[in-house]
Amino acid sequence: MAFDDRGIGGQVRPTEASEAIADIPQNRTLLVEQLTADAPVKPEIVEGLKTVEEVFEHYQPELEVAFEDAEGGEVEETLKFKNLGDFGKKGIIAQSAFLQDLQMQQENYQQFIKFLRSNKILQKMLADPDAKAAYLAALQSMILEIEATES
Repeated sequence: MAFDDRGIGGQVRPTEASEAIADIPQNRTLLVEQLTADAPVKPEIVEGLKTVEEVFEHYQPELEVAFEDAEGGEVEETLKFKNLGDFGKKGIIAQSAFLQDLQMQQENYQQFIKFLRSNKILQKMLADPDAKAAYLAALQSMILEIEATES
């Protein structure tokens, strides 16, 4: 077998394959990362894994992650990876209750900002210092009332 028949990592690439296997372009970098916090005891050769899904099913990668909340406390969660989509923003957020709460807060803030920018009456009221103070006092009163009902 000639050296030219081998691809990245020394894998044999038959020329009559039914699927096209493209080389990584010269201007790209291939990153390989350990998917679990535990170091492997010894290298393991696993044969018969033909798809990415089978690799994820066999290794079942997961990672313990610690997030910091607004008060500086730590929130620990376990992220499990079952497919490549789990590595993206949506996949990670879907697994984390903490990140889902943060995303909901962000969406609420964005809606409130949009509301403030489009509501001319509210903009005029906030421009007047006395009206602004009364509005903030009313909001604070509502917050206290909501907190009292949650307790």
